[in-house]
Amino acid sequence: MDAIRRFHKPTLQRPIALIAFEGWNDACDAATGALTYLLGQSEAEEPFAVIDPEEFFDFQAHRPTVEITGGGTRRLVWPTTRFHAVTMPGDARDLVVVIGEEPSFRWKTFARQITQVLNEVDVEEAILLGAFIGQVPHSRPVPIVGGGTSPELMFAYGVTPSTYEGPTGIIGVLQEACREAGLPAVSLWAATPHYLAANPNPKAMLALLDRASTVAGFPADRGELTTIASEFEERVDEALADSGELAAYVSELEHETADAPTARLDPTMSNALVTEIEDFLRDR
Repeated sequence: MDAIRRFHKPTLQRPIALIAFEGWNDACDAATGALTYLLGQSEAEEPFAVIDPEEFFDFQAHRPTVEITGGGTRRLVWPTTRFHAVTMPGDARDLVVVIGEEPSFRWKTFARQITQVLNEVDVEEAILLGAFIGQVPHSRPVPIVGGGTSPELMFAYGVTPSTYEGPTGIIGVLQEACREAGLPAVSLWAATPHYLAANPNPKAMLALLDRASTVAGFPADRGELTTIASEFEERVDEALADSGELAAYVSELEHETADAPTARLDPTMSNALVTEIEDFLRDR
């Protein structure tokens, strides 16, 4: 049984795909938040295709949710991967925006289903967005590193290569599926401050949106998100002003990263970094 449900085939101009998944790949909701904002600013309506979750999810780990609709009736919302078509103005390339949750099973098959849909609508390139917890201060520009299906592609887009080696998520598997399918792809990963790991981070969302728009060459209406990101940074500064110990920690972090802004960007370090904060505050 085909897990892909197609509703219609959009007509697009040299489309490029933007893809993000909730879960391990999406610290502080930065990647999915960037694409959700982009969809909210566009005229994209219902998805033109979805991947049915039945074959790929453990529903005890990714439970469907119940929503109450008009008239008091209830409906189930499943963890579905959605494909949206976004038509861009002028000569800008159109977009295929893909958002979903990281699946539980059959990752290789799942990734190949995604590249199949992208091929069916003639997507020419893919940009995969992710975010991880890093030892970076909130007051500095958001570091973005990445990978690609070829060194030439990364050089062309000015992507700073990541030196990370270790466990990966669905973004890493999907990038390999793109390579297998002959679809050029780059991944962009934003580092988010470890001491803010429990909060959505609009500053990281904005950084990913800006970088993706530069790489893909599409105009992004960033005004509202810029305001939200500025207000977020102000609230963090206010909170730090009331916490001398944490403010001192962040000041040390700013000094350490001044000359090496991409140092210690390791997705596997999140637990150790949180422990580092706890140890710091305990010592004080």
